[in-house]
Amino acid sequence: MKVADFETVEVRTDLLIVGGGMAACGAAVEAAYWAKKHNLTVTLVDKAAVDRSGAVAMGLSAINQYVGLKDGENTLEDYVRYVKNDLMGITREDLVANIARHVDSSVHLFEKWGLPIWTDEEGKYVHEGRWQLMINGESYKVVVAEAAKNAIGLDNIYERIFIVGPLMEGNRCAGAIGFSVRENKFYVFKAKATLVAMGGAVHVFKPRSSGEGLGRAWYPPWNSGSSAYFTIQAGAEMTCQEVRFIPVRFKDAYGPVGAWFLLFKSRRRTHSVRTTWRPAGLSWRTGSLMERSNRFRPTSAIT
Repeated sequence: MKVADFETVEVRTDLLIVGGGMAACGAAVEAAYWAKKHNLTVTLVDKAAVDRSGAVAMGLSAINQYVGLKDGENTLEDYVRYVKNDLMGITREDLVANIARHVDSSVHLFEKWGLPIWTDEEGKYVHEGRWQLMINGESYKVVVAEAAKNAIGLDNIYERIFIVGPLMEGNRCAGAIGFSVRENKFYVFKAKATLVAMGGAVHVFKPRSSGEGLGRAWYPPWNSGSSAYFTIQAGAEMTCQEVRFIPVRFKDAYGPVGAWFLLFKSRRRTHSVRTTWRPAGLSWRTGSLMERSNRFRPTSAIT
């Protein structure tokens, strides 16, 4: 097929969000709040489908970072100290603190939007370790995607469009260009501002673990560095690229995000588990994993 056979579609917007994962959906919700006040348009474009796009597309069994400020469980200083220790002192403490201070409010939003977070008999969140909350997370991404759709409207969401690079006007990024993976259409998105959230890059830097852990990565292996490519092409300064994630680990494991939940699902579908687990003197309710996940509120967490 020749390029001449493609229809060119031009889309104009005030803010263009490139990507459809958790970061992009969260940005859409926040941006829409301010955009509506000033009669501005927010547009999101994703190479896949927003409901199941991004690193947590298949769901998670836990939220891997929750500071717990409202309950006095930890302080931001505690978290910054943890990160600094985990990364052997090579950190931008200001950036870590700036991210961490927003995390709790985001988690509370997820719960408001419909994400079931496990609680104990006293109504407190169930933790797995110091920084993790247990959730019924198979629909985690769907819940957040729905919030983004409600915020900016379906007419402003473009799916199945692969963005290949920035649209430049001199030294200014004026949008993005890409093509549909389902139709013979070439898209030109013209925007006053562009926010890039297309995922990170896996295995670019040597991981902290060595030996058998050398090949482990936190992000999914299909993260090819689209965000880095786009922003470099647009002339952006790359900062803290050696730190690929906020270190919040599950038993010191690096697994593709969502993989642990997939293990739960595979067990649930193949057989019922009727074992009573007793972590720290507490009992885990018996029954199949399907039954347990539907309760949403177990008596304790798995350790």
